[in-house]
Amino acid sequence: MGVFNTRKNKKYSYTPRHYKGEGNPYEIKHKFDDFRSTVGSSGGLKTKINTAWDDYKNNADEHANRRVLIIIAVLVFIFLLIIGFDLSIFLPEN
Repeated sequence: MGVFNTRKNKKYSYTPRHYKGEGNPYEIKHKFDDFRSTVGSSGGLKTKINTAWDDYKNNADEHANRRVLIIIAVLVFIFLLIIGFDLSIFLPEN
């Protein structure tokens, strides 16, 4: 009775029934990982921000970029309303 020895898992040479033979059948991978530049390398914070910025600038869909800017502007406006910021400085005086 091995108190300090852990039991080893059994190994089988199993291949799935409908496996065609390309790559690892057990690899879990997102279908868009091949098209993203931000997935994969895990660098520091500066590296992550730079790759995300390059991915944003090199995006072919300009409507998506505009949509992101509109969403950010709406969220900033809601945040300013929640904290009670005086929004009258943006309006012209009469």
